[in-house]
Amino acid sequence: MAAAETSPPRAAGTPSTPGLRWHWARFDDMGVHALHDALALRCKVFILEQGPYQDPDGADKQSWHLLGYDAAGALQACLRLADPGVNYPEPSIGRVVTAKEARGNGTGRALVAEGLARCQQVWPGRAVRISAQAHLQRFYGSLGFVTVSGEYLEDDIPHVEMLWSPPGAP
Repeated sequence: MAAAETSPPRAAGTPSTPGLRWHWARFDDMGVHALHDALALRCKVFILEQGPYQDPDGADKQSWHLLGYDAAGALQACLRLADPGVNYPEPSIGRVVTAKEARGNGTGRALVAEGLARCQQVWPGRAVRISAQAHLQRFYGSLGFVTVSGEYLEDDIPHVEMLWSPPGAP
């Protein structure tokens, strides 16, 4: 897929979204404002809420980024979809984050579902691997992910690897 390809924002209220506008972009096409918004939200959650570690890790440059904006234009959710070979042989979803005020209303579920749908558009038939915080196994399991590793520490937080296979995959 060409690095310059982006998708236009999808309208709020589309199926399976909690009133957010979704926008996909490659790193080089994000623009400084979108990049700032994404890094600020990730910092707020991953560094301030969960403890210090370096969030920008080099994988951002080889990934698709999904940004979910509310009607006021505030970023409420984002994730990155890393190309195959960046983190794992499979494409991988990571840096899944929702703003505190967007939690508990289906935003996270819609965010991950949108990420899986995009993966199937870009890499049809490919499985998706994630490194999930261990306490979120049931959430990701409800979206079709299966735990494929034992628990391990990543940034001092218990994690497990999980794999999602597209419908009809062996």
